[in-house]
Amino acid sequence: MALALQLARRQLPVTLVEARPGLSGGFRGEALMPSGLEALAHLDLLPLAGTVPQLPLRGWSFWLEGRPLFQVEEPMGSRHPCTLVEPGALLHSWAEELRQLPGARLLLGRAVAGLIHTDDGLSQGRIEGVRLSDGERLQADVVVACDGRASLLRRSAGLELTDTSPTVDVLWFRLGGPTGEALAAQLAGRFHTVIGNDGSMALFASASGGVQLGWPLQGGERIERSTEQWRELWRRLCPDGLSEALAFVPPEAIEGPLRLPVRVGLAHRWWRPGLLLLGDAAHPMSPLRAQGTAMALRDVVAATDLLPAALEQPAGQGRDGALDRALAAMETLRRPEIERMQALQQQEWQRAERLGHRPALRRLLAALAPGLAPLLAAVWQHSQGPLRQGLAGALHPAPPQAAMMERASAAR
Repeated sequence: MALALQLARRQLPVTLVEARPGLSGGFRGEALMPSGLEALAHLDLLPLAGTVPQLPLRGWSFWLEGRPLFQVEEPMGSRHPCTLVEPGALLHSWAEELRQLPGARLLLGRAVAGLIHTDDGLSQGRIEGVRLSDGERLQADVVVACDGRASLLRRSAGLELTDTSPTVDVLWFRLGGPTGEALAAQLAGRFHTVIGNDGSMALFASASGGVQLGWPLQGGERIERSTEQWRELWRRLCPDGLSEALAFVPPEAIEGPLRLPVRVGLAHRWWRPGLLLLGDAAHPMSPLRAQGTAMALRDVVAATDLLPAALEQPAGQGRDGALDRALAAMETLRRPEIERMQALQQQEWQRAERLGHRPALRRLLAALAPGLAPLLAAVWQHSQGPLRQGLAGALHPAPPQAAMMERASAAR
């Protein structure tokens, strides 16, 4: 949606195809890291519309064996705090603008069934459009695949994905109603991570109201629990204040669990002539530290910088070659940041697994936490820098001449 809006703003014809009949529903992450907010600023999509529910985080709290481990306050040295945004409302606000722009079409409830090739379906030809499930064929100078981690278009194009997924899924719950709002107030605008002998969980007040709760599901763990059993399990893990607030949440106010497989990977190549993979289609991200949305938006910034000049060329006259060079440049620009973020996310998983599987280490840290808290907070905050900010220069690298002048000045 964000890329379609950028192209349409430049008066380039664009058709956005969405398989779902509406833009709300389904699970989408709410958190926007400062790197994602920076991308929105580059795209002239800030401030967000007043109709979009949003909630800046006040900080991060970590609990171990029911005791406080450490806390860190937002914005942690960033210009903006990590912000929770209701994704359906955000997409609706962008769609409203898109519908008003000449040359833009939004097709809802229309699924893509496959790619159109110049050689009438053989896999080696240039991609020149898509086939919809109802048989309609849409011609295009370039197809941008934003169809997620299980991307049909990626597979149809024969672009392989190296899968590095951890052996874990996440169960997602939403706690609503008046008691959910009371629990949200108890969370005090903070993202809480709770680790104990019975498991671990993350919970935070949702931008759209109530509380969202994620439970990493280890291999072999049973999920056939009633909502009452889930609530009591959470209560055993939580510190007293949160445990008491959870006690008042009735079973009917608990939605879920929704099982979300964690898939992480990187496509060997992000493009073919006439096709570009964007976001999770090119690089499925772990849910840790909300990188999926941020990295997809930063992909959009790069695509917005690189594609229009090629698309604006007259048909023929080398336009296909210019497009292919832009697609290759897009991957060259974005791949280093994605590789770095995925490596950092893997390190986060490994730290969490060490705590989860070592009861003695948890007990030791919990006992020493009062004295170690400032050090632990400082170490954790330092480790989060790139995950919050992205890599320096990843959006707009300096031209070679400017970079040389900068190095020369530094040498003096």
